[in-house]
Amino acid sequence: MALAADEPNADALGGFDVLQPLADAPQKMADGDYAGNYYVPSTVSTVLWGYLPNNSAEAVLSVPSGSTVTFDTISHEGILEDQGRDPVAYFAKLGVPADGVLEDAVAITGSDMPHDFKHDGPHIVTGPVAIEGAEPGDVLKVEVIKLEPRVPYGVISNRHGKGALPGEYPKTEPEPDPSAAHPERYGNVSVFAPIEKTDDGWVGVLEAGKGRQIRFPLHPFMGIMGVAPDTDDKVNSVPPMRVGGNADINDLGAGSTVYYPVAVPGAMFYTGDSHFTQGDGEVALTALEGSMRATLKLTLLKSGQAELPGKQVDKLLGETSDYWITVGLDPDLDLAMKDAVRESIRFLHQQYDIEESLALAYLSAATDFEVSQVVDKTKGIHAMIRKADFADFDTAVRSQTEEAAR
Repeated sequence: MALAADEPNADALGGFDVLQPLADAPQKMADGDYAGNYYVPSTVSTVLWGYLPNNSAEAVLSVPSGSTVTFDTISHEGILEDQGRDPVAYFAKLGVPADGVLEDAVAITGSDMPHDFKHDGPHIVTGPVAIEGAEPGDVLKVEVIKLEPRVPYGVISNRHGKGALPGEYPKTEPEPDPSAAHPERYGNVSVFAPIEKTDDGWVGVLEAGKGRQIRFPLHPFMGIMGVAPDTDDKVNSVPPMRVGGNADINDLGAGSTVYYPVAVPGAMFYTGDSHFTQGDGEVALTALEGSMRATLKLTLLKSGQAELPGKQVDKLLGETSDYWITVGLDPDLDLAMKDAVRESIRFLHQQYDIEESLALAYLSAATDFEVSQVVDKTKGIHAMIRKADFADFDTAVRSQTEEAAR
């Protein structure tokens, strides 16, 4: 395994208190900073490695609608076979002491939990959590309340056959018979990046040699969130789908809301693949990935009883204070773009009752379509539809509602 740091980073923790697990089993917290929240740790019995829940998955916890749930998630970076499947040894090379490595990551990699580096997805996925009363046709509203780094470092990886430039990068050559015992034979490249908390927020740091550093702001988000699809097939964790999964939309950080169409009883919500920050496209293969503590509010919107954004939610839909975020998905990036445009037209037509051709004209003039990622088999495009452009529509709706109430 090629490591990008010129030498081990002796100050990798920088006085940061590593967020070790709060408990060893799912439960409702009675005291402490998370009192009243449900809590789900990442343990051998509460995670899937490389796969997402399907319609036969068993919930690790069941909660009522409106519950706030805190998940401890584990990044796959630093624990995979091409990194030795030994996070203590891997991060020790980078100046991280043993007590700076997460106990739950050590427990999972040290277990006999199977993982096939070649065929399975890389991600540790925590859950699923069932929402009481959820049925197919309902919608799960997920509000991202708080995202906290569990460790003050992350990793960015580029692997052979993956990323935006397969065959060109990595430039290191793989060797025969790679394995966790011989991770260097994979020829993959991982870049270690400490993170620091400053007066202006979190920043990531890359050592560029000759005493130089690249410093860049962090925008944490969960790369994987979603509900179980209605299939009894194994669901690889890599490609995103209409009910969520590995969407990697970097705008869905703290303060955002995501809506997911429920496909199975209980909805079966899960999360993982925490990102400290990611550029649009995620071109190397991974973003700056690191383990996160995610606090989310899970609210069930019953079919036919709730005022849904866009009148319906058949595919994951994002929302921030300033934007609606519609999503297009397809293995072909051109077709993902078309999917995103069609979904945006549908949303505008149903949300604001405007004619489809006018919606297309508006999108062409005023909406940015961003490449979510090009590295997850199914590629993603998402549209940033500015809410402020429809202020007159919202005012008219409020006026009509007030008039009807009189």
